[in-house]
Formats: sequence, C-alpha cells, structure tokens
Amino acid sequence: MLSQASDSGRRIGGHIMTLFLFTKSDFLTTLLPVTLFALANAPRPHATRILDITLWIWIHILKFDISNQIQDPEEDKRNKPDRPLPAGRITAQNAADVRWLLVPICLMFSAMYGRQTLASSVCFEALSIWYNEFGGHKAGLSKNILTAAGYTCLEAGATIVAGSSPCLDSISARAVAFSCAVFATTLHAQDFKDEEGDRFIGRRTLVTLFPTFVRISMMIGVRLWSLCLSRLWNVDLICSVTFIAYGAVVGGRFMIYRTASADKQSCKLYSLWFALAHLLPGYWRFFYST
Repeated sequence: MLSQASDSGRRIGGHIMTLFLFTKSDFLTTLLPVTLFALANAPRPHATRILDITLWIWIHILKFDISNQIQDPEEDKRNKPDRPLPAGRITAQNAADVRWLLVPICLMFSAMYGRQTLASSVCFEALSIWYNEFGGHKAGLSKNILTAAGYTCLEAGATIVAGSSPCLDSISARAVAFSCAVFATTLHAQDFKDEEGDRFIGRRTLVTLFPTFVRISMMIGVRLWSLCLSRLWNVDLICSVTFIAYGAVVGGRFMIYRTASADKQSCKLYSLWFALAHLLPGYWRFFYST
C-alpha cells in the first residue's frame, strides 16, 4: 500500500516536472514580467490573487509551448535536449492531447474573470494557432509581430485577473499598448542566444537575416525606450537616470560583446530590464493616481 502510494507520488511528480520543463525557458522572459506587469498595472490589485495571476499566465504559456515544441522536436534534440520531447519524457501524441485538453481549461478559467479576460484567452489561442501551424515562428518580422500580439493578450488578461474591475481602464490600456510596442521592437534580443542553432537549421530570424542591424537596433532601441517610458510614467530624476543608464548598458552589450556566452548573459540582463519596465505603470499609480 505504501509502495503504491510512493510510486503514484513519483509518477505525479514526474508529470509535474514534464509540464515545468515545457515552460522552463519562459519563466524569466514571460511569466515573471507579465505577473509583475499585472500587479503594477491593475487599478486596484488584489495581493491574494497572485497565485491566480501566475496560474492563469502559466497555463496559457504551457499550451503555447507544447504546441510550439511539437512542431520540430528534431531541432530541440540538437539545441535543447532537456525539453520533454527530445528527452523522451512524453510522446508527441500525448503532448498534443495535453495541449488540446488545456484549451477548455484556459477558457473556463478565463471566464471566471469576465468577458475581456475570456476574449484575451480566445485571441491568444487564435494567435498561437497562427504562429505554430502556419509558420509564424519561421519568419523574422512576423515572429516579432505575432509574439508581441500574443504577449499583449497575456498582459491584458492577467491585468484583469489581478484587479477588481472586469475591464481595463485608460491607464491599463495605455500600459498594455506601450508594452506591446516595446516588445515588438526589442523581442529579437531573445534570438541572439540561439543564433548558432538557428543558422545551422536555416531558420530565418532578424538576428540571422540582419545581424549587424539588429545589434544596432538593440543598442539604440533599449536606450530610447528607457527614456520614453521614464517620461511617459513621470518617473523621478534619480530613478529615471538609473533606469536609462541600465538600459544603455544592456543595449550596449549586444553591440560590444558578440560571443554566444555573452549573448546569453545579455539576454538575461535584457529580461531584467523588461521586467523593470513592466513596473513603471505601478510607479505612476502609486504617486499620481487619485
């Protein structure tokens, strides 16, 4: 009896680890920034809903990542062998079954928080299908646009989950719009760390197509967005200078240091910059909102 319970516990733990590994690479780039954004952006956030916010975001990311990783498991065998499919933790068919099982779960979970959250979930699903089924992940610019649009759906839905209102107010809507613009124009930061593997398999990204231009765009773009966001949210002088200086360091690294290991570190620093940018609407609400 005890051994059966122990075996069941190990199997359940193994399944949970498998789901975690599908989304592991998105914790710093998506889960953390969007959670922070939702808490900072909601008009009257509920601290008791942190678990709700995190779970809502995570199951949507999980659904997307499973669909994405099913597309080309052979690539992951070379570049990311610890992912569930190349590691043999789950079959492609079982992964597909989980992916489609998550669709009604996401919709029912979203419906609990109102029509706008449900609409965000539906739009995210539509964009996920377009991205994964029709090749949005293969072309440079379309990848940025589709990913930014999906990110916007996550941020809008999570903001409503975090707050007490079933819809976005004008400040929340502005924050979501600017976040989408920032992400669309700097998203390729995440492609630098995979440049070697993408070139090997012939994947077309902005980094592989225009390597020098996108490094220049990061050097200039992160600095300009740091300045623009500081002004937009009326950040005080000391915090503005600090944020802009950090943005200059992050953007400059992409231009100066070009090895694979340096690009991985630059991507981590970019993720932190992006997370900090997500907190700025909360700064405005704390100091200026009435």
